[in-house]
Amino acid sequence: MGLFSFLTQEIAIDLGTANTIIIHNDKIVVDEPSIVAIDLKTEKMVAIGEKARQMQGKTHANLKTIRPLRDGVIADFNAAEQMIRGMIKMINPKSRMFSPALKMVICIPSGSTEVEIRAVRDSSEHAGGREVYMIYEPLAAAIGIGLDVEAPEGNMVVDIGGGTTEIAVISLGGIVTNKSIRIAGDDLTADIMEYMRHQHNIKIGERTAEEIKIHVGSALSQLKDPPPDYVVQGPNQMTALPIEVPVSYQEIAHCLEKSISKIETAVLSAMEQTPPELYADIVTKGIWLAGGGALLKGLDKRLSDKIGIPFHIAEDPLRAVVRGTGIALKNVDKFSFLIR
Repeated sequence: MGLFSFLTQEIAIDLGTANTIIIHNDKIVVDEPSIVAIDLKTEKMVAIGEKARQMQGKTHANLKTIRPLRDGVIADFNAAEQMIRGMIKMINPKSRMFSPALKMVICIPSGSTEVEIRAVRDSSEHAGGREVYMIYEPLAAAIGIGLDVEAPEGNMVVDIGGGTTEIAVISLGGIVTNKSIRIAGDDLTADIMEYMRHQHNIKIGERTAEEIKIHVGSALSQLKDPPPDYVVQGPNQMTALPIEVPVSYQEIAHCLEKSISKIETAVLSAMEQTPPELYADIVTKGIWLAGGGALLKGLDKRLSDKIGIPFHIAEDPLRAVVRGTGIALKNVDKFSFLIR
């Protein structure tokens, strides 16, 4: 490490549409929603992460909450830079003397264009990154799950995040076939908001829709261990009077049907393009689910029944990608598939 190792800080970042997680010294030091609150008069950041999320949908004219990432890519360059900088400061808020040079590994969607990769790199360098490496999300997820990505055998990972669903077949340290679709957690949340408006005549915000998804979100209309109904409060669209509506998991399974079918189609499409030898490995070993979407009740069973291959949910699927990014950070010289 050398004499001046304390001047360099090594961090791994999972820059997600919904959450940003940072690993430093093998520990998760930051796990916050990817939201910033900005004062429109001064253009300064007022809050970040959970504090900003609590302000979401409750701001006045001079305050705005921004989600800098949409569909897995940076949509607001300035807000993204401020968010990365603010979250890095959370690692060691006490040291104000100097900010160490940063060596970072960041994960990006496998379908990223050169322009999108450049945007992530620029934001990271502006936030203090001296050495910036990037890794594709499905590769990071596979490493985080504990798969041997450099072995001459096929591993298939489906990473359902907030903005993108990444489907990839990995062998010999590279992605053989991949499919990145922009149908993921955010779309499921939007489906729930739309459904509640049409079906129950009740207006709900993004945060409430997210809560419904967590409590009664389901991919199947028949579950062995069904969750209790979730009660939603809000204004009636016609009268603006307050109403209470109990929501069942069957309703949500019905309203998410369209989006989940698109994810199924994308998985089948990626499998169609897979070479037969790797296909045989996948049938034997099964397919791994990672990302927040993997927590949707009954999703693994639904996909297994539809595709005829066992689906396994990764241990702590929300953090599989950042765990893999952390392992890549420790082996930057060994892993040839990192984008420099």
